Amino acid sequence: MKRSQHPTRERLIAVTVDMLDDCGPGDISVDEVLGVSGISKGSLYHHFTDLADLVDEALAYRFAHYVDLTVASIVPIVTNSKTRDEMFAGIARVTVATQSPDSRPNRLERVQTVGRAARNPHLRQLLNFEQQRLNGALADLIHEGQNKSWISSDFDALAAAVLIQAYTLGRSLDDITEPHLDPEKWIQLINRLVEKTFGAEETSN
Repeated sequence: MKRSQHPTRERLIAVTVDMLDDCGPGDISVDEVLGVSGISKGSLYHHFTDLADLVDEALAYRFAHYVDLTVASIVPIVTNSKTRDEMFAGIARVTVATQSPDSRPNRLERVQTVGRAARNPHLRQLLNFEQQRLNGALADLIHEGQNKSWISSDFDALAAAVLIQAYTLGRSLDDITEPHLDPEKWIQLINRLVEKTFGAEETSN
């Protein structure tokens, strides 16, 4: 679960998150944030050291939000599936969404945020917190699949959680390349990787 925030702090972050839909981090001004949020400058500086601090929080939120949505879509698949095949079929449907051309802006934004964090200790600290949380959430789902004997127990769940995020983030290499890979061929490869690598061997009764 994400950290609880003061309502004023949450409002400032939410406004900045929305502003990042239309402009870059360096294009946001204090006056614009205050004008949209209706919050005073004193309150902003009570909750954040400066504008850069607020923007970092918004970037970290957006970085994690995309994965949070994916995790939320996987939870009912792992929890409610009745068979191994049903679970992997559900995960394959999620893969179509995360790897689709429509998700290209999200993938590229996450890469840009990682790049910014390389020279920004505060943002790196925020991403560290979020990434550990995301890794844990995915590892918990993998553990659940392992407990059902649908996912192999031959590997570490946390390592698998990182790998799952890595192939989605790695898709951004194709996002900046022309011509792009055939999306169906990429998804076929990911589905094969997931089921063959993670799937437990089926045992006959």
